[in-house]
Amino acid sequence: MRRLASTAAALLLLGSVAACGGSDEQPTTADGRKQVTLTLNWVPYGEHAPFYYGLKKGYYEAEGIELEIKPGGGSGKTIQAVAQQQTDFGWADTPPMLKAIATGMKVKSVGVFLQKGPTSIEFLADKGISKPADLKGKTVGGTPGDAIYATFPAWLKANGLAETDVKVVNLDAAGKVAALAEGRVDAIQGFFHDQAPTIEAKTGKKVDYLLYADWGMNMLGTGIVVNDATLSKDPDLVKAFVRATQKSWADAAKDIPGATDAMAELAENEPAKDVLVKQLTLAVPLLDVAPGAAPGVNPPTKWTETIDLMSRYADLKDAGGPEKYWDSGYTNQG
Repeated sequence: MRRLASTAAALLLLGSVAACGGSDEQPTTADGRKQVTLTLNWVPYGEHAPFYYGLKKGYYEAEGIELEIKPGGGSGKTIQAVAQQQTDFGWADTPPMLKAIATGMKVKSVGVFLQKGPTSIEFLADKGISKPADLKGKTVGGTPGDAIYATFPAWLKANGLAETDVKVVNLDAAGKVAALAEGRVDAIQGFFHDQAPTIEAKTGKKVDYLLYADWGMNMLGTGIVVNDATLSKDPDLVKAFVRATQKSWADAAKDIPGATDAMAELAENEPAKDVLVKQLTLAVPLLDVAPGAAPGVNPPTKWTETIDLMSRYADLKDAGGPEKYWDSGYTNQG
């Protein structure tokens, strides 16, 4: 069933990928639905289950959208694809989006959903680490160039440690999980809700973590990124996509088994079902939604905090205010 659905979607949407690059008209299906592509921040994992849930439940269809979900190769590449109009929407991490906009990419956030950032230091539970001070003398794997790596020295300082107290081992993004699982480093920098369940499945050992957000430094996580031209040309499409996504996340958060079942049915190359369940279960609290608010509704203070941290510690130039990076009107549609 999954392969038939995937093949049908590919045939149906052949024209839409090319159309994203230059046509002013959004391609449509025979029954008038707009053909829309969403590129994820990475290959499918549990955090993405709400999109597949919304797809299966018909939430996007109800908004006049025929949605194709495409895997990504990292937030930076997803943001670039949005900037080059190779995809309609991107699901990407906020810190690299700030840097992308600072370099001139014409994109903007229309709402961050993981408002409590998943940035963390992860380690096997038998390492005896329970607080930042326990990292003293340890080796930590990180990837130069990403926001976690750039802000790690500041996070250490905020918790009473010097850079020299910890040895940082440079690793590529794909190699960090293996390095920790094989014991080549004591800990890694990463997103705990994605990597921890993966490592546990590979090693059979429990993984613990220290969230930056729990220890003095929160940066906004993943959300919806759109090209400026799309916002100008078709704001109604953006509103419709955001509404469907908010409903998908709100309902998936209350039905984790149903959401992960939908992902297992519709996604390609996703993790095992038990890993998906753990990943989404860990992701849901990161929504950090205010009482009565929908997922993705952001207080400006959270944007200001992230911008300030990136400006001070991650070389974000001419930072400006939240409005440079974020349009609040799409998640607050009233």
